[in-house]
Amino acid sequence: MLQNIRIAVDAVVFGYQNAQLYVLLIRQKFGQEQAYWALPGGLVHDDEPLIDAVKRELQEETNVAVNYLEQLYTFGDDTRRDSRNRVVSVAYFALIDSSKTNIKAATDAENVQWFPIDEIPALAFDHNLIIASALERLRAKLTYQPVGFDLLPSEFLFSDLENLYCTILQKEIDRRNFRKKIMSFEIVEETGHFSDKKEGRPAKLFRFNKAKYKAMQKDGFLFEIKFA
Repeated sequence: MLQNIRIAVDAVVFGYQNAQLYVLLIRQKFGQEQAYWALPGGLVHDDEPLIDAVKRELQEETNVAVNYLEQLYTFGDDTRRDSRNRVVSVAYFALIDSSKTNIKAATDAENVQWFPIDEIPALAFDHNLIIASALERLRAKLTYQPVGFDLLPSEFLFSDLENLYCTILQKEIDRRNFRKKIMSFEIVEETGHFSDKKEGRPAKLFRFNKAKYKAMQKDGFLFEIKFA
C-alpha cells in the first residue's frame, strides 16, 4: 500500500519577562484549524534538513531567529492528529531573550503573540501536548545545564536569575544557597555595570561566561543544581 505520510516540524519557543515564562504562538490563515492558535511550524521540503526547516518556519511565520534550539520528540502515533493526511511532526524547543525580539506574522500565519505559560488556550492539532513535553524537558535541563541564561539578557540582575528558576520550576528556592552554588561554578561574573532602576540602591549586573563554561566542560565540569 502506498503511504501518504508527510513530515513536519513544530517549534516551542520559550521567552521570559517580568518573572513570567511565555510561549510563542501563531494563528493560521488557512485550513480547518485556522480558528485555533498553534505552534510555529510546517511541512519539511523534500531536500531540506529538519533543522533548516524549523529555522525557516520560525523566520517566515514569526520573524524570530533563535540561538538555542534542541530537538524534543517525534509526534505521530495519533494518525488523526491532522485532518488533511497523516503528518508526523518532529518537535523542537527554543530559548530566547523575548525582550529583544520583533515578532511579526507572515506567510501562512495570520497573527503571532506571546502567551503566558499558564494561559495557553486549546491549540490546534496536538500542540498542547507538545508544549507540555517541552516544559517538562526545560524544567529537567535547568538542573543540569545552564540553559536558563538563554532566556535572560546578556546582562542581568542576580535576582532575575533566581526568579527565573522559581518561576519555571514552580517552587521557592533558598536564595542564599542558590547564589552561593551558582557563584561557586565561576561561570557567572559581575559586569561592573549597575541596574538603571530608580528605586533602592543600584544593583550589580551579572553575565554568563559561555566561553569559560565550554572550556570547563572539556575538563569534565558538571553543572548541577539540586533542590529539596
